[in-house]
Amino acid sequence: MNAAPTPHLAIDLERMQANIARVAEAATERGIALRPHAKTHKTVEIGRMQVAAGAHGLSVATVGEAEVFAAAGLDDLFIAYPLWIDAAKAARLSAMTARGASVSIGVDSVEGVARLVHAGLAGRVAVRVEVDAGHHRSGCAPAAAGEVASAAARAGVDIEGVFSFPGHAYAPGARERAARDEAEALRVAADSMRAAGVPPQVISGGSTPSFAAALEIDSPVTELRPGVSVFGDAQQWELGTMAPEHVALTCHATVVSHAGGRLVLDAGSKVLGPDRAAWSTGHGRLLDHPEARIVQLSEHHAVVELPGVTTAALPALGSVVRVVPNHVCTAVNLVDELFVYDRGDDADPSARWSVAARGRNT
Repeated sequence: MNAAPTPHLAIDLERMQANIARVAEAATERGIALRPHAKTHKTVEIGRMQVAAGAHGLSVATVGEAEVFAAAGLDDLFIAYPLWIDAAKAARLSAMTARGASVSIGVDSVEGVARLVHAGLAGRVAVRVEVDAGHHRSGCAPAAAGEVASAAARAGVDIEGVFSFPGHAYAPGARERAARDEAEALRVAADSMRAAGVPPQVISGGSTPSFAAALEIDSPVTELRPGVSVFGDAQQWELGTMAPEHVALTCHATVVSHAGGRLVLDAGSKVLGPDRAAWSTGHGRLLDHPEARIVQLSEHHAVVELPGVTTAALPALGSVVRVVPNHVCTAVNLVDELFVYDRGDDADPSARWSVAARGRNT
């Protein structure tokens, strides 16, 4: 299939560009701003494509990711988690804003606001109040958003708005319910902030599985933050969020054995990632063999079963197959570079892009 060494993560550029355009057009048609989550790709070239397609800025997971994108000129950034500010983080955030970056961060408690103020970040970074929309990770109760926002306002902090993450959309049949849960949570939170005299400028939500549903229902959101939609992965395929013809990132792996009448590949958890949801039917899938499942995953090998396929009919020893990782964000963070193919069936890559924000976990 190609001369590049395996295993490696490969981008189908044509598909990825189509994914970026499709998401941007859907949001624009409904008057919703787009701030895609760059923790999925961690790659400057892709962030630039998303902004060129109409994204108002990028979401990131950490101060370190923000630093990478800001240094590349992608400097309208939202760190979409409640940060607990220490002296080192405060200095790094201050340095970014001093160079002209526009940075907002999440808070979900009065204590978190106080920490930010004590670190001298009032007037330097804006904040968005995170509320729990049903995922039950971080986020205050929606009705408490006004209390957190008013504490920030009294301390001279710029309140940008409110946000949530409907992570419970990552389950079969849960997309529409999660979008409705999020819409209600954000509605309550926005009302709470208005009652406290701090009306939100931005009401931000979304995930890849809930993205389409959020656009179809009556929701107060003014901004959405899908991440995985740029690539797709086996989770989104299995959930029905993205069809296999939209999957734009795969792992090219070589068939090294037919032991047991199955495929054994030279790609394991150290390139595919170990994630497997309780409802998932395997450790990953093969793009060109939809019925196949990875049934065993070790550090450097994957065992694939192809139901109903005889050993003689298996992909040949030495051939290269395209593996769809379960969770693409985890897979990308395991490699130093992404191999870019203009089309998925090209023999050789046209470029290699650095995963510039890889490992920037603080």
